[in-house]
Amino acid sequence: MSGLFTAMAIVKATFDKYAGKDGDKTTLTKAELSDLLKAEFFEGKTPSKAEVDEFFKSLDVDSDGVVDYTEYVTFVAALTVICNKK
Repeated sequence: MSGLFTAMAIVKATFDKYAGKDGDKTTLTKAELSDLLKAEFFEGKTPSKAEVDEFFKSLDVDSDGVVDYTEYVTFVAALTVICNKK
């Protein structure tokens, strides 16, 4: 298995780990996104409500109240570009 394929599988597995706790396995609710951010980005520290709200608003491009996989992957890709610039 190639490194890129492994990375794609990890991105999908991470989404699947948090999506669906509130019902729909194809989307992240704000609470699910908060759990993901806490564990994966904030190293166990609880993000503030304002931080979660800001992340959620920027990810929920179609404003349907949830973050779908496409919105999530777009965020991960953008984050990868930002990290590459540093």
